Amino acid sequence: MTLPEGLVAAAADARPIHPLRPAGLAAFLDTLPAPQAAFLRASGFAAKFGETGLLPAADGLAGAVLGLGESEELWAWGAAPLSLPPDTAWQLADPAAAAPATLGWALGAYRFTRYAARKRMPARLVLPEGAKEALILADSVIAARDLINTPAADLGPDELVGAVEALAACHNAQFSVIGSDALAAGFPALFAVGAGSPRAPKLAILEWDSGIEGAPLVALCGKGVCFDTGGLDLKPSAGMLRMKKDMGGAAIMVGLAAAIMRARLPIKLILLVGAVENSISGCAMRPMDVLRTRKGLTVEIGNTDAEGRLVLADLLAYAAERNPAVIIDAATLTGAARVALGPDLPALFCNDPVLGTFIRDAALSSQDGVWQLPLHDGYDSWLENPTADLSNVGSKPLAGAVTAALFLRRFVPPGQPWAHLDVYGWNDAPRPGRPEGGEAQTLRAVYAALAKQFGCGLNL
Repeated sequence: MTLPEGLVAAAADARPIHPLRPAGLAAFLDTLPAPQAAFLRASGFAAKFGETGLLPAADGLAGAVLGLGESEELWAWGAAPLSLPPDTAWQLADPAAAAPATLGWALGAYRFTRYAARKRMPARLVLPEGAKEALILADSVIAARDLINTPAADLGPDELVGAVEALAACHNAQFSVIGSDALAAGFPALFAVGAGSPRAPKLAILEWDSGIEGAPLVALCGKGVCFDTGGLDLKPSAGMLRMKKDMGGAAIMVGLAAAIMRARLPIKLILLVGAVENSISGCAMRPMDVLRTRKGLTVEIGNTDAEGRLVLADLLAYAAERNPAVIIDAATLTGAARVALGPDLPALFCNDPVLGTFIRDAALSSQDGVWQLPLHDGYDSWLENPTADLSNVGSKPLAGAVTAALFLRRFVPPGQPWAHLDVYGWNDAPRPGRPEGGEAQTLRAVYAALAKQFGCGLNL
């Protein structure tokens, strides 16, 4: 088994690392040999979040300590790989920390190295026992980060579809792809978004069955806009700079599907990835064009840069035709969600109280935050349009994340449990466990919510 960078199966020279909170520091110091305790006190170690300290020995290092602070144990472990001496090996002194240490260490050691070598090798952690699920989640997050970080020149619709196909092959899942005339006929809104690019739009479909009789069907839908120019409503250069990440919702759903299948959650799964590029040409959709959707509703284009909801509209309609127990979609959909909640809190919209509670609780327990915003019926009329059934943008320059979610709700049947995640998908600056670049926001939270709602899994 290939382990994420920073984790090793064994190391003969591994030294112990002790996780500590401030309240337990004094008691821990009392257990140390007097010279080590004096050294740690003299160094000023206070067990603050992400703080590391070294324990000396006559022949070098005897071990290390890691400060957990008062909370966020996962991200404290994320600081260790780059704050401990490079390329040293460590093993847990506290087996109870196996899960957060494994996940945090792997995410903290991650760097995107496709185009340049690492400047500094991380410290390595010997993989502890009892960390299977943490390792699965680390691999899944890293895979999603790699997809988001890959430039659009090397990750277009074909390559994104290829990632879904490779995932299906790894888990003996069924895979199919829809393109060309079949896509134009069956998924016309999705097709229209990608029609302006020489790289043809495609829909990737992965289906997997855990083999558990009566298992519920979970549908995952991901916005896979591999690059978003804004279309004819062209983005300014600053707004276009990070648009390689506009397929972040698809990357998150691909990573989530990988975690579900590898942990063998007792469900049936269908993953839908709408892989397109929103570009400019004589074939691109225009403002005030009227598009038909898979559901039959017509949509007037108020802005060609509000394209992600058109992709998801057809995906949601198709998912609903399968009568799943839940539908979950993820998309880098609106700047309005970032204005409301900032980059670290994806917006959750949910029409089902039970599903919403599971996701909110899981987000807290997994330190993978979300914040629920309302599907406020009072704003639904803002989508009304005199020419078509609805517009793809609201009539007022307010509550853009809410009106986008209300647009999507039009394509989900009443009574169908559904959650929509409006994510940023990016770390603007490096922090412990979260290097600058693509981020698989909500992946771990939704995995934990599904595991709790439908069964624990890990029938490996």
